[in-house]
Amino acid sequence: MHSPTSERKRWFIGLLTLLGLALTLALSYWHHLEQGFARVQPLANRQLSEVINFIDGALIRYESIPHVLSTNPMLARALEHSGNTAEIAAINRYIEEIQHVTEASDIYILNNQGTAIAASNWQKPYSFVGQNYAFRPYFNEAIAGRLGRYYAVGTASNARGFYFSYPVVDAGKIRGIIVVKVDISDIEDQLTGLAKAGQYELAISGNDNVIFLASMASWRLKSLTPLTAADQQAIVQSRRYATREVGSLTIRPPYDVVAQPARALYSISHDDGSEQFLDTQSSMIKAGWQVHILTPTKPLYASLPVVMLLSASVYLLLALALLFSLERRKNMLRMQQTHELLELRVKERTQALEDTNHKLQETQDELIQAAKLTVIGSLSASINHEINQPLAALRSYAQNTQTLLQRNMLDKANDNLGTIVSLADRLAEIVAQFKSFTRKSPGQDKVNSLNETLDETLTIVKPEIDKQQIRLVLALPQQPVKFLGDKVRLQQVLVNLCSNAIVAMQQVEQRQLTISVSVADSICIQIKDSGSGVNESQMEKIFEPYFTTSQRQGLGLGLSISRRIIQSMNGSISVANAAEGGAEFNILLPLCSEE
Repeated sequence: MHSPTSERKRWFIGLLTLLGLALTLALSYWHHLEQGFARVQPLANRQLSEVINFIDGALIRYESIPHVLSTNPMLARALEHSGNTAEIAAINRYIEEIQHVTEASDIYILNNQGTAIAASNWQKPYSFVGQNYAFRPYFNEAIAGRLGRYYAVGTASNARGFYFSYPVVDAGKIRGIIVVKVDISDIEDQLTGLAKAGQYELAISGNDNVIFLASMASWRLKSLTPLTAADQQAIVQSRRYATREVGSLTIRPPYDVVAQPARALYSISHDDGSEQFLDTQSSMIKAGWQVHILTPTKPLYASLPVVMLLSASVYLLLALALLFSLERRKNMLRMQQTHELLELRVKERTQALEDTNHKLQETQDELIQAAKLTVIGSLSASINHEINQPLAALRSYAQNTQTLLQRNMLDKANDNLGTIVSLADRLAEIVAQFKSFTRKSPGQDKVNSLNETLDETLTIVKPEIDKQQIRLVLALPQQPVKFLGDKVRLQQVLVNLCSNAIVAMQQVEQRQLTISVSVADSICIQIKDSGSGVNESQMEKIFEPYFTTSQRQGLGLGLSISRRIIQSMNGSISVANAAEGGAEFNILLPLCSEE
């Protein structure tokens, strides 16, 4: 029989062991979630930056269109003679062509009273012509002389869009405004693809806390905060969402616009029920938007049972080891007291202890191996993320290529195919890196031969040079010249400049195209023609988008794109008139050593 003292001691040890187990599980639970959120948060921040950069890139190419178009005298004449049917018909066709070229949703012109006098959709059932939009904030901003920005649901088209507006000024007076509408459905589809690939959800709300763009359809046009009757009345009066009904999203705890917690965790309802998300958000000041990256916490909680089981196993193993150590020490004291009488039993006991110790060691080795497998398993999330990003880009580029092929835009489609090949190479590189468990190496720019680039450029333009009976003069250094950058894009710039030079010399008798390369502190590529040169009034505008001196072809984007390419290679491009006549373009690129 056991004594009462021994019984109480066992109960005390058992209770202490259970308390220690409860504390271990609580600490494991807290540590796992803290570490999980610590891993998720930087990824969510990167995803948030990617989304904001994507939206900025998607909208910025439309931002300057109203300003550029407002300088066309045709618009001022149309506003002044809005009753002239022939002139309005001409301006309708003009902005319809611009809408097709820029791929904007709609382009329309409003007079000073806010009534549309011309629109790119003039032939469609939901034509804007005759509609009054003076209630829109973008009208008030533009009529005040500023660039207007606004998002809303179209009252005529019932399509969500982002609007850019700019005043049309003639003789120092604002005659009206021009508006460019961008359909955000295409942007939303691409962002949804990125969200699915990155395993997160996306929501973008305005200053009224209404979500107008989301990766989940059930979240669209839902308010983050409960809507009162006054709120509903204000939304209806603003006509921002046309006839669409705006409801409230079920969020627990209630969404706080003013005081956001350091770690914003919300349970949000959707089509399949309700799910908890980590909300990472940032403001887009110009657009007046709040971008939310909502990372689901379900995978983090799903891994908790394994972590808790592993922690409990390690704790119990250590507890058993401690108890075993105490018991062993007690037995050793006993064996010392009865050494002479129980020598044989001591040996047997020692052997039993060694066997138990061996089993204990095997158990420890198995747990160590399990821990290693757990670490390797945790890397799978990184592998999945690193591979999903190029895959999402591949899908996006492939879809874009299909669209380009349907529009017979073969050059851009070919560029996309090159990008797809590069992304496939990138995927192979990622897989190889994770096989060896080494860090990713940073990408390196490619060193190219300028001589080869010029040879390939001349291969493209030489037939036209021969056809136009142009004398070609080359002045290249004897030693090979290397540059750091994209060889194909530099070829694009050179071909564009040579083509412009050929066109400039069509009306002169003495035709000579001179291409020279000099190397000093930098590489200077000079392309000079014997044409009529560039008007001094056009010098400052020649590199601006949509500026062109040709009345027959082109949108005036060639030189603007060329300048962007050269700037991306840390270089510069300039134009001047040569002393002996003709235009002279100079490209400066940084020197690149053999190393």
